[in-house]
Amino acid sequence: MSAAAGWFAPRLIAWQREAGRHDLPWQGTRDAYRIWLSEIMLQQTRVATVIPYYQRFLARFPDVRALAGADSDEVLALWSGLGYYSRARLLHRCAQRIVAAHGGVFPREPGALEQLPGIGPSTAAAIAVFAHGQRAAILDGNVKRVLCRFLGVIEDPARRSVMLRLLESANELLPEQDLERYTQGLMDLGALVCTPRRPTCAACPLAPRCQALATGDPERLPLRAARRALPERRVTLLVLCRGSEVLLEKRPPAGVWGGLWSLPESTLDEADGLAREVRARFGAAPRTLEALAPLRHVFTHFRLLAFPWRVRLAGTGGGALVAAEEPARRWFRRCDLEAAGLPAPVRRLLGELSRRADDAPQPGA
Repeated sequence: MSAAAGWFAPRLIAWQREAGRHDLPWQGTRDAYRIWLSEIMLQQTRVATVIPYYQRFLARFPDVRALAGADSDEVLALWSGLGYYSRARLLHRCAQRIVAAHGGVFPREPGALEQLPGIGPSTAAAIAVFAHGQRAAILDGNVKRVLCRFLGVIEDPARRSVMLRLLESANELLPEQDLERYTQGLMDLGALVCTPRRPTCAACPLAPRCQALATGDPERLPLRAARRALPERRVTLLVLCRGSEVLLEKRPPAGVWGGLWSLPESTLDEADGLAREVRARFGAAPRTLEALAPLRHVFTHFRLLAFPWRVRLAGTGGGALVAAEEPARRWFRRCDLEAAGLPAPVRRLLGELSRRADDAPQPGA
């Protein structure tokens, strides 16, 4: 153990025991499946947001075999609203690989875990530590921030050379014992004390030797590259209604909202052009077209500004809408939308339209 580890680790472990988190639903288990599930869900997502999703996933898929055998639509439906949907696709693929190639048992070694879909070095280390007591160093966003401040790293941790130096330091600071509490302590310190904005340094067990605090401006670290203004993408969404049903299209596996059911898109933005497009693409004439309030949604690399149009279709006899009855298109009844894998903005839009329909006066009322 290095001299720094001899000071750093004991203080962090003692702090975690007294002030850290001890009641999270994925704590207190050696079940690699539960630990893995929590680690994937927690990537770029707050604990409070993750907990109900985690609990619903476990209720439906209590082990890796149940998840591996699930339909991808059901997995995405349970993930809907949690964002970064590639995580859900990789989660499903990883479960299938574990069952097919490892007999349903997670590997013990971090290197073997890293070979699985969606598992990077930090996630592999967390699984190895919490499930198997292995000696491995995590380096997620919270830990990078803690180490940059403690060590006074004044370079952007997104750079590979800086990342490698942080990983080397993370390994040097590892204690010989109590790895689980130490690792949880790093996570807790970054989430509760050494926060991105307004860190509560007075409560930090590492404050006496924190180089960022010694400068008088700990919030300055870690350095981040200047953010570029996000480009804006505009799109028209078609809410095609047939009675109480709505037409959805399955998006391609890769890309934005990959694999989810969503509303058909158009590049047109005026009623006459949309009416002609609906007839050409879907084989039915619009009875009415109604422009709805725009939707705004921020992705990592762009802002989406969507203009929904509700299109009520005319009679559908005589072969109309044959073009819509394809594997990647499907009519959904309102009562079936809850179980569909939908992007959160689309789910909110359809939910609001459904509530408006329920609140509308009934004939003869």
